[in-house]
Amino acid sequence: MFGKRSLSDARDKGEAATARLAVVAKPAGMPAVQNAPPAPQPAPAPEPQRSDDYYITKSMIFGALIEAIDLSQLSRLDAESAREEIRDIVHEIVAIKNVAMSIGEQEDLIDDICNDVLGYGPLEPLLGRDDIADIMVNGATRTFIEVGGKIQLTNVRFRDNSQLMNICQRIVSQVGRRVDEASPICDARLTDGSRVNVIAPPLAIDGPVLTIRKFRKDKLTLDQLIRFGAISPEGGEILKIIGRVRCNVLISGGTGSGKTTLLNCMTNYIDHDERVITCEDAAELQLQQPHVVRLETRPPNLEGSGAITMSDLVKNCLRMRPERIIVGEVRGPEAFDLLQAMNTGHDGSMGTLHANSPREALGRLESMITMGGFALPSRTIREMIVSSVDVIVQAARLRDGSRRITHISEVLGFEGDVVTMQDLMVYEVTGEDASGRLIGRHRSTGIGRPRFWERARYYNEEARLARALDASEFKGNIL
Repeated sequence: MFGKRSLSDARDKGEAATARLAVVAKPAGMPAVQNAPPAPQPAPAPEPQRSDDYYITKSMIFGALIEAIDLSQLSRLDAESAREEIRDIVHEIVAIKNVAMSIGEQEDLIDDICNDVLGYGPLEPLLGRDDIADIMVNGATRTFIEVGGKIQLTNVRFRDNSQLMNICQRIVSQVGRRVDEASPICDARLTDGSRVNVIAPPLAIDGPVLTIRKFRKDKLTLDQLIRFGAISPEGGEILKIIGRVRCNVLISGGTGSGKTTLLNCMTNYIDHDERVITCEDAAELQLQQPHVVRLETRPPNLEGSGAITMSDLVKNCLRMRPERIIVGEVRGPEAFDLLQAMNTGHDGSMGTLHANSPREALGRLESMITMGGFALPSRTIREMIVSSVDVIVQAARLRDGSRRITHISEVLGFEGDVVTMQDLMVYEVTGEDASGRLIGRHRSTGIGRPRFWERARYYNEEARLARALDASEFKGNIL
């Protein structure tokens, strides 16, 4: 019969752990083991379609497993030992219950149950695939993924909404946050930095909705973006120089356009002797410099107090002797504090925001400052923007799912009350091939001496900048 395993049995089997399973139940929704989930494997084959009988059998065996072996001390085992322990007991349950399953079906069932207990359940195979950009769970029965810029429906499903909610709570609890009926909206992150958003009932009518923006295991670089066609080689060289010479940069774009990826790429050209401070709602930037301080906002507690906003973090950055301040996403009153930082000696600061064009990005900045309660005239706000922001880089996701850097634009000054800008490089769509893939090119606008030329000269980069501008002017890049 299966039940509590004795310590002598464990020693006879040569197990490394000495503490075996005591019968103490876990509270609902809490993680069964505190270890990080097992390292994801290379991209597996698509999930097979599961029948309803499979899920009924899985629920029966899972219930028997919980009755046979409580998990209060399973966390003392490493992930591999815990997985082997669960595998042995599931084999016993299948034999005792006389479940008719092939060896392949048993292996699939064991993997699913181990993922439920030790990891993130049905999400584990998706998290292990590096070709997936987003995972979107709309209740227990419908899970979508984004691959190659296109959204696809998968065969992944959960036992019920309760299991999905437990996994959501497991994810957010790892970063000290919670999600329940009293606090149904939560932002969090996975251990690899992937961004997580959860919205739970009663706000989500058809069950919990979980959205994961996955990060690649290998960090993208500007050279890789050039190979992918997101930017031309000359445009990539200009972006490298912009990052190197400490221009203040805003990266603008829509949802899923690659703003954070581009920000990560541009930070690769920050000197390693600079002190960089990042401020984010959910820490996802992956800077490689040795002197990086990462800060993260905090939501209010149960009493509604204790919240630390992005504006609070940016203000505190100014007391931490930063050389550059990087804001993961500007979406509120912190826009004012970031512009103040850019304008008071923290050259090379960067941030992202949602906008459809460089011109609209300036309008968004102005409206965010106004909505923050700052009683400043429009002219004053625009003067602050002009004196603070040097370059706006626009990213876009096109209708074929590809991502392109569509504008590299400079902020120049005023003509009357209008902020003047000039594009250094733009992306033009020139056609479409037989498979529906858009064809285009990055085109120089002919600007031979941008506003940041003197800054480039100060950093001995003017010759490199001139070569990149000349090459982009005379070379059409068909992508």
